[in-house]
Amino acid sequence: MRLLIGSAIIKESFSAKMTSPTSIMNRKRLFLGACRGEPVDRVPVWMMRQAGRYLPEYRAIRAKHSFLEVCKSPELAAEVSLQPLRIVDVDVVIVFSDILIPAEAMGLQLDLTDAGPVIGNPVRSQTDVEALRDFDPEVETRFLGDAIRALCQTLGPDVPVIGFAAAPWTLACYLVDGQTKSGFVRTKAMMYSSPAVFHKLLEKIARVTARYLRAQIHAGASAVQLFDTWAGELSRSEYEEFALRATTLLIEELQAGPVPVILYTKASSHLLSSVARAGATVLSLDWRADLGEVRRLLGPGVALQGNVDPCVLVASPNVIRAAVKKAIHSTGGVGHILNLGHGILPNTPVENAKLFVETGKNTPLPARAAAAK
Repeated sequence: MRLLIGSAIIKESFSAKMTSPTSIMNRKRLFLGACRGEPVDRVPVWMMRQAGRYLPEYRAIRAKHSFLEVCKSPELAAEVSLQPLRIVDVDVVIVFSDILIPAEAMGLQLDLTDAGPVIGNPVRSQTDVEALRDFDPEVETRFLGDAIRALCQTLGPDVPVIGFAAAPWTLACYLVDGQTKSGFVRTKAMMYSSPAVFHKLLEKIARVTARYLRAQIHAGASAVQLFDTWAGELSRSEYEEFALRATTLLIEELQAGPVPVILYTKASSHLLSSVARAGATVLSLDWRADLGEVRRLLGPGVALQGNVDPCVLVASPNVIRAAVKKAIHSTGGVGHILNLGHGILPNTPVENAKLFVETGKNTPLPARAAAAK
């Protein structure tokens, strides 16, 4: 099988990279230590949307297969997931999928177009909410678990694999509006005019997503990430009444135990003290937040991920290095996973992505640098 051939290539390539001083450590131990706020030798680093259109190898696969076809083929999904490890040398592999995969499993018509996702039969009423299926992730979305199992078999015990899903509010935005739209007017209209129905929708999403993520953990995921990309559309009171309540329910239902749960929120600086109450192990932040200020606000009890502006990666090497060092120095490198504040842009030069990762790995942590003096 092609996956087994690819596995051998990855293992050979990965072993070769282990000769550098920054790669000798166990990447899974490094990543999990950072998630728990434990002392680490350096920050772990990966990038959201790291498997994607900026990589020629990914575009070559997409030239032959649709996006959904790649998502639903464990062999293709695993190969695409591994590309950033092989090419860019990230510390973490995130399984290739899409946050709207559960929407199709719940009975909705999903089309992932180049212009964005489209739901053919959006949720607009209580009847629509009641019709949503409580699917079995080991049946309807088993292809995702199989992709994670293939990744874990390929990578062995030293590289962490992350699973993911949409947070309830963000998935609801797509289910109700039917596609990405500024302001998500239809979703907010349901929230305002039919709050009981909207709460029921969020609760159903939360419970289904908890099972979906639990299946990913059972397949071998070392951590799971929730994407609440549209959290910033809400005021703080709205977030607490609707999104926070549903996200908290999801995390409680998930019962992840020692497996870290990462919660990403975009444009959420006004929400962070509320977001921190959801129960996530790690908060992933966009570039609008100051990591140092967030650390002072929330304390050491929650790890932080982020938060370099993806646009920095289309700038000069000096700008990239400065942004990486600023992010690491903001947290002191403690309880910090270096990442972008949103997904890597399709026009990012591969060399710049490599420089981002390399700089993160080679930047001394402030406390260790001071001790060395």
